[in-house]
Amino acid sequence: MKPAKLLLLAGDFVEDYEIMVPFQALQMVGHTVDAVCPGKKKGDFVRTAIHDFEGDQTYSEKRGHNFVLNATFADIKPEDYDALVVPGGRAPEYLRLDAKVLDIVRYFFKADKPVAALCHGPQLLAAAGVLKGRTLNSYPACAPEVELAGGTFVKVDFSEAVVDGNLVTGPAWTAHPAWLAKFLEVVEAHLTATKAA
Repeated sequence: MKPAKLLLLAGDFVEDYEIMVPFQALQMVGHTVDAVCPGKKKGDFVRTAIHDFEGDQTYSEKRGHNFVLNATFADIKPEDYDALVVPGGRAPEYLRLDAKVLDIVRYFFKADKPVAALCHGPQLLAAAGVLKGRTLNSYPACAPEVELAGGTFVKVDFSEAVVDGNLVTGPAWTAHPAWLAKFLEVVEAHLTATKAA
């Protein structure tokens, strides 16, 4: 697979596994991953939250790690990237209030580049207005937002992922194996198509 340059949108209290696992796994297979956060620079960190499923009516939340950013948000140009990764956790809830973040999300959809969003990540997509006519999954509590934004929420097992064209989504970190595998397939298809064009 040709190496891709991927943009990962982060913020304080992003879900711990949902940022760290894709960040490491996508680099492991040879891709470049730039993790950025509005208002922060390369070398700064975001605090993460650990969401777990312990038999309560919703997930529990605990303090996670400090995740060090490896790129500066103010310096990025979306057109320099092949694909976008949007992890979940608490971060999407307030990142969707940032106009530049929403513009970045819109760019990837307009350019028909691959986008992977997990758990609460689709909150960002809903706020950007890019879900109309799309089929996707998210953490179940985000289903009303998906549908209010014009998307079709598909219920899947917590270990599964959903692909709709360039969009790959899943319910939580429990879906990492399927979500990342499907995202890599979409990225490879995009790079092949781009090379052939």
